[in-house]
Amino acid sequence: MNVDPNWRHLRAVLFDLDGTLIDSAPDLAAAVNQMRSARGLDPLPLAMLRPHGGSGARGMLAQGFEVAPGHGDYDELKREFLDRYETLMYDSTQPFEGIRAVLHRLTDAGLSWGVVTNKAERFALPLVRALRLGAEVVVGGDTTGHTKPHPAPLLEAAQRLNVQPQACLYVGDDVRDVMAGRAAGMATAVAAWGYLGPDAEIQRWRADLELARPDELLKHLHLA
Repeated sequence: MNVDPNWRHLRAVLFDLDGTLIDSAPDLAAAVNQMRSARGLDPLPLAMLRPHGGSGARGMLAQGFEVAPGHGDYDELKREFLDRYETLMYDSTQPFEGIRAVLHRLTDAGLSWGVVTNKAERFALPLVRALRLGAEVVVGGDTTGHTKPHPAPLLEAAQRLNVQPQACLYVGDDVRDVMAGRAAGMATAVAAWGYLGPDAEIQRWRADLELARPDELLKHLHLA
């Protein structure tokens, strides 16, 4: 494996899912707009909802109905949102441009790779299968009883791959991803093509790498 000396220890790359590997914002937005339509409200533009795609139901409901966890209506709205999303999640979701080529190259170079997401297994596992991403491991938000920024999901993925955490790189588009990776003892990279969240200042996240495009990962690893 021909990589930069700083990455010679690398044996696996782990990725966040929404906003990093796949663009699921259109289907997430469609679910919340279905809910708004059912209540006689106008749909919200995708551009308004897109930055919140990485926060899933919490982000969509905050924008669509101005509710947050703890609000009296939140739990019922969340259940409805997830049920609607489950029927829509294959409609428009696709890997970001260039992602498949990156994943194939990692595999060809002998690197293991997997997915660690806060998305529940109910959605993450069938989506990864349907999109034929070929992940060696998928750890969801309900796999370990912890969600990012807790390091447990990342450590679970490393254990399943039989790789030491210090030999893993975690790539994500949210500050929670960087926090989780650092807490797990992994190197971290920001996927700047992702959702990032409103007013994100990714330089403040202090990741090891900032990637403008998926293929930049291969360049840093001397695989392109």
